[in-house]
Amino acid sequence: MKHLPQNHIVIPRRTPRRFYGHGIPKVDLERLAGRLIVVEGADGSGRSTQIAMLVQWLEGSGHATTQVGLKRSSLVSEELEQAQEGNILSRTTLSLFYATDCADQLENIILPALKAGFIVLADRYIYTLMARDMVRGMDEAWLKNLYGIALEPDAVFYLNVPPEELVQRSFAKNTALDYWESGMDLGLSRDMFDSFMKYQTTMQKTFRRLQATYGFTIVDGNRSADAINAELCKKISAVLAGK
Repeated sequence: MKHLPQNHIVIPRRTPRRFYGHGIPKVDLERLAGRLIVVEGADGSGRSTQIAMLVQWLEGSGHATTQVGLKRSSLVSEELEQAQEGNILSRTTLSLFYATDCADQLENIILPALKAGFIVLADRYIYTLMARDMVRGMDEAWLKNLYGIALEPDAVFYLNVPPEELVQRSFAKNTALDYWESGMDLGLSRDMFDSFMKYQTTMQKTFRRLQATYGFTIVDGNRSADAINAELCKKISAVLAGK
């Protein structure tokens, strides 16, 4: 985490913070002066591009930022990456791996950064993890309890891109489709392209279901990066103003 710049801006928060469930013990929520902004979306939805643009905008405006995301925990990220390479993880093991990754970053990066007044930009959060697990048949009540440790973000944006566009972007970037992002472990189809389309369609439906519960903002991701960024900056400005 970077040091606070001399012109760092800390804006009072008007609404009380809360955990989604049991949370992390001995955390004084009133002392978390920063903001947690989450950008969700499938691979190829433009998350990384938008976060990079947001960092430039925020830091140029005097805000200190730090970033988190899936598989970035120093505790388990390497082991999780190795385990996924074999494509043999059970759904429960995969879920608990990612939950551990999330919990470690929450306790050791997100909460300290918020306490220091940083704006934390998360390249996906618990919603992707819950959606993946729900598509794989995991119990929703069990998942809500598992992620009861999570801090409620100040804003969540889901970049919605049609599967037809996602598959084109994936081929353009990697020349191949990812096993897990194609849902090949679910046996939807022997053909990876067909499996990808079915899996991503189901993921989008699941995100809309989660949106009804968690109230995050669905953003049309099938536009230019500048158009999307303009919308995100406008909405984040309102969050920073306490509106």
